[in-house]
Amino acid sequence: MTRLALLTNEPPPYRIPVFNRIARMPGFTLQVIFCARREPNRQWDLPPFEFDHVFLRDRMKTVDGRYIHNNPDVIPALQRFAPDLIVLDGLNPTHLYAFAYAWLKGIPRIPLTDGTYLSEQHLSRAHKLVRKIVYSHSAAYLSASLGGQALYESYGVPADRCFRSYLCTDNDAFMQEAEPREKKFDLVFCARMVPDKGPLFALRVAREAARRLGRKVHMLFVGSGSEEDRLKAAAAQQTDLVECHFHGFALQKELPSLYKSARIFLFPTHADVWGVVANEACAAGLPIIVTPYAGVAGELVIDGENGFVCDLDADLWAERAASLLAQADLRERFSRRSLDLVREYTFDNAAAGVIDACRFALAAVESSKARRLV
Repeated sequence: MTRLALLTNEPPPYRIPVFNRIARMPGFTLQVIFCARREPNRQWDLPPFEFDHVFLRDRMKTVDGRYIHNNPDVIPALQRFAPDLIVLDGLNPTHLYAFAYAWLKGIPRIPLTDGTYLSEQHLSRAHKLVRKIVYSHSAAYLSASLGGQALYESYGVPADRCFRSYLCTDNDAFMQEAEPREKKFDLVFCARMVPDKGPLFALRVAREAARRLGRKVHMLFVGSGSEEDRLKAAAAQQTDLVECHFHGFALQKELPSLYKSARIFLFPTHADVWGVVANEACAAGLPIIVTPYAGVAGELVIDGENGFVCDLDADLWAERAASLLAQADLRERFSRRSLDLVREYTFDNAAAGVIDACRFALAAVESSKARRLV
C-alpha cells in the first residue's frame, strides 16, 4: 500500500468529498494533515470525514487579511505516518517544513495549487523564489484549473507532468432539486458579504437593469459579512427599482433551492483563484455573469456560451443582465450549456487527478532509480 500524506490549511467542504474518495482508492492509504480546524473567517458546514486525519495545533497569524500557518509540529506528524508521497496544498511555512522534510528523506513531493498564472502576477520576488525552488524539486504537479497549469509552465514545468484536481460541488444535489413553478428572483448573489466579492456592485447592476427593462427587478442576496449592513442600507434607498431579499448565511443543503429560485447568477468578484459558487450556479442551470478575475472565467464560464465575462462596468453588466432577462430562449440556451460544462467538474474526477499525479510521481522515482543502477 502506498502511504499518501496530504497537507492542507483547513477542511473545506468542497475538498472533503474528494479526500473521502481518495481514501477509498485501492492501493493507497491516505492521511490528511490539517494546519487548523478552521480559519476564523469561515462559516462552513462540513460533510462527514471518511478518511484518516490529523489536526495540528492552531498556530497562525494574519497578514494582509490572510491566515499564515507556521507550525513545525508537521514534521513529527509526518514521522509518525511515514508517507511514501506528500501532496502539499499550499506554500505556508508549515507546508515548507513538510517540503524540506520530504526533500531530505527522498520522499516525492507534489504541489497542489488553486492559484493561476494571473492570480500570482502580483507576488513578490521572495514568494516567486519559493515557488521556483518548490516547483523545480517536485515529482508531479496538481492544479485546480488550466490557469494553474499555466502557472506551473511559467516556472518551466513540462505540461505532461501537470494534472488537474478540480474544485467542485455536489452537482447531483443541485441538478436533482426540482425547478420551481415560477422563479421568485431575477438575480442572485451568493458569496461572503465583503468588498472584494462586490455585493454593492451587484446591487448597482440590478438597479441599472431595472431601468433598462422598465420594471422592478427582484434580487436575492445569500451570505453574510462586513458589507451586510451597508448593503441593506443602500438597498433600502432603491426600493422603487430593486426589491431585495437577504437570506443571510446559508447551509450547504439550502443552496440548491436558493439558486433555483433565480434566473441569473451575478459573480462580480475582484479576485478569486477559482470560485466554487460558479460550479453551484452552473449545476443549478443558471446563466452567469462574471469578472475576468475569477479562475472560472474562460473555463467553466465561457463568454457567450453559458454567460458573460465582463470587467467591472456596471452599465455593461446591466445591459447583459437585462438582455438575458428579456430573452427566455437565450436564458434557456445558456442554462443548458451551464449544465453541460459543469458535468466534468466532479469529486470523482478531482480524486482521480490526485491519484494520477501520485502514480506518475512514483513511476518517475522508480525510473530514476533504475537509470542510476545502469
